[in-house]
Amino acid sequence: MQITAIRSDQIYRTMMTAAPADKTDLYRQQLLGPFREKWDIQHIPFESDDGFDVVTMSNMMNIAPHNMDDSMKDQVTRIASESFWQSCQQAIEESLAQFTNHGIQLPVLHYTYTVLLGDMNRPLMRINEGLCGDGGIPGYIIANIVPDHERLARLPAVLAHECNHNVRYQFIRWNPNVTLAEMIVSEGLAENFAEAMYGQQALGPWVTRTDTDMLNQNVKPLIHDHLQLTGLQAISPYLYGDKIASMQSHATSAVGMPYAGGYACGYHLVHYYLKQTGISITEATLQSAETILAATGDFWHETTQVHRT
Repeated sequence: MQITAIRSDQIYRTMMTAAPADKTDLYRQQLLGPFREKWDIQHIPFESDDGFDVVTMSNMMNIAPHNMDDSMKDQVTRIASESFWQSCQQAIEESLAQFTNHGIQLPVLHYTYTVLLGDMNRPLMRINEGLCGDGGIPGYIIANIVPDHERLARLPAVLAHECNHNVRYQFIRWNPNVTLAEMIVSEGLAENFAEAMYGQQALGPWVTRTDTDMLNQNVKPLIHDHLQLTGLQAISPYLYGDKIASMQSHATSAVGMPYAGGYACGYHLVHYYLKQTGISITEATLQSAETILAATGDFWHETTQVHRT
């Protein structure tokens, strides 16, 4: 198995001293280019004249190429040490080993990852509290971070979360008409996996910001009534919440879902499933959403207690 880091710190430093006219091309070719297959699978143009491509999409969350100058030196330095990249590598290696050590042969043998500098002035990054990731396309993992001590400490858990997605979709066939059921199960599996590796303190705000009353009185009924809804545009507000869906232009109207309600519901649903069945999170990762939902019918009618340490 080969795990390749795209050293964003080195590319950012090149960009900082490059001519303004060259910064975007450096970003596109050197930093986003190694993920070309991922963009193609997601039908995101690598370069386009119509205003939307991989760079404009990245700019919705991250530092834009034209802003990469000397003012970003401290941010780049925070992700530039050998120990930082070794910790990222170790998080991915250990995450994938959770499966291979349990006899699960992974079809994908080459993984490419990087860490992009997030922009806290971007609403999508701000609402996620400066740390998130993207790992749904097997073989490719991207983390987005506004680096400070706390977020850097939580980054391995985010990488573990994305590795879980990476493994799941090597065995579960992706469907563009994906159901809300599949998406909440997928996110629930990934966050339970990260928790199993790094502890409850590693849970992201997409879980921790939903309290007991909100989960039981608002989130669970909304999710349960729309489990069979299909297509990313339709399910986005139920998964991400109204605010994020509107930021991504995925929703034309609010549905009453708080921030990341579907993530929180998925986490508690999968936690319930693991407790009821006694199977491991690695085994559960390869289960279909239908299998997990069939074993968790009582979850929707019981009061779920949210415990935070």
